[in-house]
Amino acid sequence: QVHLVESGGGSAQPGGSLTLSCEASGKFFTIYEMGWYRRAPGKQRELVADVNQAGDFARYSDSVKGRFTIFRDNAKNAVLLQMNNLTLEDTAVYYCYAHYLQDYWGEGTQVTVSS
Repeated sequence: QVHLVESGGGSAQPGGSLTLSCEASGKFFTIYEMGWYRRAPGKQRELVADVNQAGDFARYSDSVKGRFTIFRDNAKNAVLLQMNNLTLEDTAVYYCYAHYLQDYWGEGTQVTVSS
């Protein structure tokens, strides 16, 4: 089992940047696929990005491709989401998740993009 804690959310202006961090506690971090989902007000949950166990293959939603980058640090049991060139549509609660046989979720961190 793994426990996930997100940090780094907050407010930014359009065009700005934020970095989200997810720290995992528990054993065997490297067995988990890791990623980030988000839920914007009035919208369904959306996969933002995920990364494989080794950290050498990542996928991105079309809406963030080229702007967001997911990093995985297996030595620190952490996964980061670097978000650049933020837009108003990036406003959402961002959730870290881990998957191995089942899904595990953090409690979420709010990202608000406004001018």
